[in-house]
Formats: sequence, structure tokens, C-alpha cells
Amino acid sequence: MNSGILIAFEGIDGTGKSTQCRMLSELLTKKQISNIVFAEPTKGKWGMKIRKLLSEGRKGISPEEELEWFVNDRKEDVEINIQPALNAGKVVLMDRYYFSTAAYQGALGFDPQKIKTDNEKFAPQPDRVLIFHNAPEKSLERIESAREGKSAFERSDYLMNVQKIFKSFTGPRIRFIASDATLEEVHEQVLLEVQDLIDRKL
Repeated sequence: MNSGILIAFEGIDGTGKSTQCRMLSELLTKKQISNIVFAEPTKGKWGMKIRKLLSEGRKGISPEEELEWFVNDRKEDVEINIQPALNAGKVVLMDRYYFSTAAYQGALGFDPQKIKTDNEKFAPQPDRVLIFHNAPEKSLERIESAREGKSAFERSDYLMNVQKIFKSFTGPRIRFIASDATLEEVHEQVLLEVQDLIDRKL
């Protein structure tokens, strides 16, 4: 049975995870390995509500309601995108997944482990979780140079708490990637951490 593989790219914004996700997808395509990239929040109904909240601020939306939107968005993503792609035997690359929800909402006062456990009741667990990290100040510099302004989630003290939660995650599927090297060097780190999964598809 040629089952799918799920790899999650996680970390605070500005760590280069989205770029590395794209680079791995391009490499897999060159190797003729069927793959697809999904990003969360999605561009579905719930995802667009979240994106608006991130860019414009909470405007009276409670953290509880916000967390519920993330869960609803992911349930939709699993049903419509992730599970069908895995069933088709594809390598699914997630640019953010439930570890991000646990870290970001955890920094707002929720229990990160509970969020993780609740999500794992309906969301497929990744075969590998790549958590990218660098100094939050460096991430903020990258964010500022890439786009005007910062979202509601991009204050330095808040990001430090988010990154601390990311670094608290443990388990055999989790790998930490220092992302302050060059793009090519970080890409090599990524390949080292997922080579065994890629080999299953060759």
C-alpha cells in the first residue's frame, strides 16, 4: 500500500519555514514524487476570518472564539484537502499545522498540550514535524522587511513565549532546525531530517 506521508513545517513567522516548505516541494517534484503543499490558516470560510483577525486585530473576538475558528478551519482542511491527499499516496507538506495553534494560542494562556491532544482526535499526526527557530528579533526584522506592518501576533515578547512553547514539544517525530544559516544550509538540514521518509517514496 503506497500510503501518504505528512510533514509539518512549524515555527514563528520570519524563520523561513514557508520558503523551506516550498524548496522541499520543488525537490520532490524534480524527483517525480507526488506532493502537495497546504497552508494554514486556509483560504476557506474559517481561514479567511482568521486571516482578517490576524491583519486587523481581534476587535472584540475572544481568545476562546479565535481558538474555535482555528479548529473549525483545520477540520475543514483535513476533510477536504489533507486526508484525501494522504489517501492518494501523496507527500503532504503543511505550512503550519496544529503545533502552531498550540504554540500561538498557548502563549495567550491556553494549555498547549490540551490543544495538541484535542487536535489529534481528528487531525492526522505528521510523520515528521520540523520546528524552525531563530532569535525572535531576527524574525521580526525579516517580517518587517518582507511586508509593511506586523500582524497582531508579531510582538517580540509574545513571539518569545510562542517560540518557548514550540521548543517544549517533544517526541520521536519532532526535529528542530536552526534557521539562521543560509537558505541552502537550512535546506540541507531539512533534507537530513526527512531523507528516510523520501526514501520510502523512491
